[in-house]
Order: sequence, then C-alpha cells, then structure tokens
Amino acid sequence: MARILGEFLTWVVIALMIGLTVVVVSAVIYRKMGASLSWYDEIAGVLLAWITYYGAALAALKRSHIGFDDVLLSLPLQARKFAVLVAEALVILFFVLLAWSGLEVLSILEGESLVSLTWVPVALTQSIIPIGAILFIVAELLSFPDYWRDVMAGRSLVHPPLAHETAEEGTRP
Repeated sequence: MARILGEFLTWVVIALMIGLTVVVVSAVIYRKMGASLSWYDEIAGVLLAWITYYGAALAALKRSHIGFDDVLLSLPLQARKFAVLVAEALVILFFVLLAWSGLEVLSILEGESLVSLTWVPVALTQSIIPIGAILFIVAELLSFPDYWRDVMAGRSLVHPPLAHETAEEGTRP
C-alpha cells in the first residue's frame, strides 16, 4: 500500500510541477508579447500550495522531513520508544486538527470563487488543506512500522551508513 501511495503522490507532484511550469512560462511569454494573463498569479499560487501539500505527504511517506536522529538515537531504548510514540502522536494530532480546520474553512468559503476565474470555486482550491492533512496522516501511519524498526535498531534515517561501513572486512578498498 505504501508503494502505491508513493507512486501516486510522486506522479501528482510531477504533474503539478509541470502544470505550474507551463502556467508561469505561458505568463512570461504573454507578458513579453505585450499581453498579460489576469489569472496566472492566482493559479500559480494554488498550484504551489498543492505541490507543497502533496510533496509533504510524499516526504512523510519516505520519512524525509527534518529530524533529529542523533538526539533520538542517543537516548536509552525505553526513552527512545517513548519519544518516538509521543512524537508520532503529536504529528498525527496536529494533522487531524489541520484536516478538521480545513473542512471548517471549506464550509466558510462555500459560494466564493476566485477573483480572476469566477467559475472556479475557492473551496476547490482550498480543498488541499484537508486532503493534504489526511494524506499526511496516512503516509505517517504506513511508514511508521519501518521507521519504528529502524529507530529501535539504532539505524539513522538522516545519516545512512557509508559504503565502507557496511562492506565486508575482506572487500574494503
């Protein structure tokens, strides 16, 4: 399941990045030709926010967010277990609150539309808040077993072992 979610998020982020690139390059070309796209600024901002949320979920799935492995791994095993569980619970709690708040925002924005593209509902553009929060929670839960195993074994996700540290004694250069 984690692999499927990872593939999905990767392709979504790639598609959004291509879309953002096309929008910005098109806007530059139009401006150089003496015409200006009235909508590109709003759409570029929305696409950038979507890239951020989907990219954050992808990073969570790969456990690539900023961390303090050295501090965590320096703790005794029982304290490390406690710290990992508390940190994970706090992260998930934060994103549950973000998803709930995002749904509240959507209800408040009901009936609103973008300024430059009046046919696009603001709720659609802001729907990334609860969607992104839920994806982050799912990514955290799917990646947690491997993360737990690595941390309990004393393996760092930030500092993977160097090739010479994992090589057999007789095969060192």
